[in-house]
Amino acid sequence: MNIPNKYYIAYGSNLNHKQMSQRCPDALFVGKGYLKGCELVFRGNDQNAVATIESKENSRVPVGVWKISQHDERYLDIYEGYPRLYRKEFVPIESHQGKVNAMVYIMNDGYELALPSKIYFDTICQGYVDCELDMSYLREVVSKLEKMQIDRDKEFEQDYPMGYRDLRE
Repeated sequence: MNIPNKYYIAYGSNLNHKQMSQRCPDALFVGKGYLKGCELVFRGNDQNAVATIESKENSRVPVGVWKISQHDERYLDIYEGYPRLYRKEFVPIESHQGKVNAMVYIMNDGYELALPSKIYFDTICQGYVDCELDMSYLREVVSKLEKMQIDRDKEFEQDYPMGYRDLRE
């Protein structure tokens, strides 16, 4: 067993304890908290978007804090698509050791807001239960995205009342 020596902040599917135990066998869940000045969003392909955080004043994201080993970090790098899809940043957190830096993955620019798949969303929901986080926050984020998707669909229908067909076909 490798010794967990780095703090890692999870806000999406890595909140799920079962998933983390399979992915990062050395990881230890050390607590929960909030990342201030950020909001949770989902970006990627429609119905297949993944979680990320973005700066937003007067906001906060519920998070789980893990202690991971170098071995775990390598597995996370692969899972998170580092450095192509996500980058790593370090943010200060309070711990029993005082103020320490914790690693967090943040999605690189270039991906549209979209809805997550049901399986991915359910994985995160279980993580919220595992970490005893406020589920209403997660549901509110997805509800906003669903409303945005409905508005986008209405706009498309107005712009293309006869539908859209790719003329290259």
